[in-house]
Amino acid sequence: MRAEVAYPKALFWFRRDLRDEDNAGLYYALKSAEAVYCAFVFDREILDQLHSKEDRRVEFIWESVRELAAALEGHGGGLIVLHARATEEIPRLAAGLGVNAVFANEDYEPAARARDDAVEKALKAAGIAMHRAKDQVIFEKDEILTQGGRAFSVFTPYRNAWLKKLDDFSVKPYPVAKYASRLANPSTSQAMPSLEKLGFARTNLRELGTATGMSGARALVLDFAGRIANYKAARDFPGVKGVSYLSVHNRFGTISIRQLARFAREAGNHGADAWLNELAWRDFYFQILWHHPHAARSAFKREYAKLHWPGSKEHFKAWCEARTGYPIIDAAMRQLNTTGYMHNRLRMVVASFLAKDLLVDWRNGEGYFARHLIDFDLAANNGGWQWAASTGCDAQPYFRIFNPVTQSQRFDPKGNFIRHYLPQLAKVPDSFIHSPWTMGPLTQDAVGCIIGRDYPAPIVEHAVQREKALALFASVKA
Repeated sequence: MRAEVAYPKALFWFRRDLRDEDNAGLYYALKSAEAVYCAFVFDREILDQLHSKEDRRVEFIWESVRELAAALEGHGGGLIVLHARATEEIPRLAAGLGVNAVFANEDYEPAARARDDAVEKALKAAGIAMHRAKDQVIFEKDEILTQGGRAFSVFTPYRNAWLKKLDDFSVKPYPVAKYASRLANPSTSQAMPSLEKLGFARTNLRELGTATGMSGARALVLDFAGRIANYKAARDFPGVKGVSYLSVHNRFGTISIRQLARFAREAGNHGADAWLNELAWRDFYFQILWHHPHAARSAFKREYAKLHWPGSKEHFKAWCEARTGYPIIDAAMRQLNTTGYMHNRLRMVVASFLAKDLLVDWRNGEGYFARHLIDFDLAANNGGWQWAASTGCDAQPYFRIFNPVTQSQRFDPKGNFIRHYLPQLAKVPDSFIHSPWTMGPLTQDAVGCIIGRDYPAPIVEHAVQREKALALFASVKA
């Protein structure tokens, strides 16, 4: 046995890190053990709670795990794929394999932390060590603190500290291939369960052309490389191809965050700098959730936990079903419902509309996004919703309320995005596309779009609701 090897056998537990390259935990496992088994668990604690059996996230994970298994086999190893409760199965598997240690990458969500603590406790009782590595963020936990030694709650100074700390070492890749010969081939491994065996059905993922797995992530990076210089100028316009579309790959770790940060740094232009800023936001929300786990279920600003949201169930249902009468809101919700994705600018607009126009508790919208977004990530989703609802850290001030019409005019000026997702508005002139209820009867008849029949009238009046929102927040401030 080589001098640096601490264990005869180890198990690496894949979770939201579905790749065999530049994977911190996998690297440490391979470096620390003579033989390393690999496992992935389709965790019933999570899957059994999903609302729909046609879930794009599950299909994305399944396709990505299948590619990962093939990659590990190509290195002479393999992947044990299980459908069970991870808290029970990982300790059982580790004992059955006779490993001395289990390695995994750190997860920062409250439920995941509780899961990992339970697994570590069970392993310790069996005399098996557990090691967790930083992998899904550039900087974690207490690595970026204020001069007073506290966690940041305002993004700009956090970003400045983050960029100052960012160097070649912090984005250096982990050379997994150097130790890949230590991957063990589990002779008792079973065939990977089919999607149907897991209790799920195919979605429209293939029809949408969603790129899965490590190969999909690499293809998107190559595509974005030719557009990143224009990212800052194009990112806010949903009708153009301006963003990276890598969010789902960040979520499930089919590409390394270090690789993406290196990619942005090496590009060295204004667009790349703006995109690197988004990666800093991602780390920021992770550390917020780590230091303030109460934000996962309540307002980060505790005074706003007392807010009584007067919005109705009927208005929330209309929002969910893209029936608000505001084209940019309805087009965005139609995009979410049909593709599992929503453009980032529109996430802010529809969240503001739900909380400050419809006066519906932001947690209802957060939950809806959690069920439907293929790239759903608790930290970013919670942070984004609380930002829009003005209840979170470094949030939009409560008196700043997006006007859905002016947002539409600014970011979808010709209505291209609106018409794509709302074909009933296809013939509405540009001058009316953002507020079709202002068309006269003759124009409505001429373009074949009768308001109230072919497309709904607005369910609320923005100016009126804005005053109600201001009064609502002022009542807490008083």
